[in-house]
Amino acid sequence: MYVPDYVVFDLETTGTSCKTDKIIEISAVRAKAGEIISEFSTLVNPECPIPYYASEVNGITDRMVSGAPLLEDVLPEFLDFIGEAVLVGHNIHSFDMKFIYRECSDIYGQVPGNDYIDTLALARACLPELSHHKLTDLAKHFGLSTKGAHRALNDCRMNQLVYERLGQLYNGGAGKLQTCPACGNALVLRKGKFGKFYGCSGYPNCRYTKNA
Repeated sequence: MYVPDYVVFDLETTGTSCKTDKIIEISAVRAKAGEIISEFSTLVNPECPIPYYASEVNGITDRMVSGAPLLEDVLPEFLDFIGEAVLVGHNIHSFDMKFIYRECSDIYGQVPGNDYIDTLALARACLPELSHHKLTDLAKHFGLSTKGAHRALNDCRMNQLVYERLGQLYNGGAGKLQTCPACGNALVLRKGKFGKFYGCSGYPNCRYTKNA
């Protein structure tokens, strides 16, 4: 679950529904041998008002996106930037990839075939002792700055550093756990009503479990 060459990407959206909400910012950084070599970032005009609660989180307002390009113009540039690279992101299995798949399916009739690594699942596997695994929690755990969090490019840069540190743990044996046969995410050791068991790190989207 660690590769040295990859693209980290992140989205900001009007909300959390991958069926009805819109992308308002898309950013990515390309890393080679663990170092960022190029970046991509743009605001996106969603052609609809941005809810107040979304702006409260990411700081993006209607005024900021009023002159931004439409997603149909941005998406080809983003796809060209990522190419066939392995994609890395935090909670992308449950969130970002679903937005990208939806938009690509609507515009092109097909979805990207890139392999991807979810740093949320990787963090749960490598750092099961942490009570929370949000990106900012991980950054603080590794002594990294969280300045500018919740803007897509800043989150990409932060996640790239987090991924490198998780990769060191994983290669050192901390994350060599079993994988879920249902979805491929890491299985993590958990405690339940009847004792310890292995559960899928992709929960609640995947509810696979097995006895410890």
